[in-house]
Amino acid sequence: MTKLSVNINKIATIRNARGGNTPNVVKVAIDCERFGADGITVHPRPDQRHITLQDVYDLKEVVRTEFNIEGYPDARYIRLIEEIRPTQATLVPDPPNVLTSSAGWNIKENKDLLKDLILQFKNWNVRSSIFIETDLKQIEAAGKLGVDRIELYTGPYADNFEKDPQKAVKEYVNTANFAKECGLEINAGHDLSLANLRNFKLNIPFLAEVSIGHALISDALYFGLENTIQQYKYQLR
Repeated sequence: MTKLSVNINKIATIRNARGGNTPNVVKVAIDCERFGADGITVHPRPDQRHITLQDVYDLKEVVRTEFNIEGYPDARYIRLIEEIRPTQATLVPDPPNVLTSSAGWNIKENKDLLKDLILQFKNWNVRSSIFIETDLKQIEAAGKLGVDRIELYTGPYADNFEKDPQKAVKEYVNTANFAKECGLEINAGHDLSLANLRNFKLNIPFLAEVSIGHALISDALYFGLENTIQQYKYQLR
């Protein structure tokens, strides 16, 4: 079964728009797990525009499934991983001023940085994952880093899904099969939704995990959080 990790950044965005503690990020994380989520994902950015550093420490005390912390590996992020020891650290190559993660790592240019971090995470008993596109040369390079998983950037898949679902997923299938041959487990994330998730899963049945936030939280406004999580889980069965 492919695991569903719920990214709760958008909950923090709503809270921060008004101040105070409504909606309560910690309570939402607890409820997501209670409603069937297999994990909780956060991406604390340097400007703390949604998830704050305090949120991450608070969540450490309550998350009972898998805790996945995404981010660019600056000193702040590395300190978080060292102190919290989440289930998974997902390295994302996004500078501080970007709106959302929209590109994968160039491993050739960042090989030494990534290799050292992955080794450090292993010493901390933290599973490593790197955000990556469907370039087979990058996948091959990732296989030589010692990283546990890759997270496929699925923005292009989502953009092209309505035009031709099978054409949109074809490159991802080839990439996932090649990554599997390289000894890598496969995660996926970015713009996955109730509309396109099932097609992605059916074509890559060995998918380990998807991380979904924006679409899932948006759907929850209509369907309710519990019902929405169950609908996403259904798409992954």
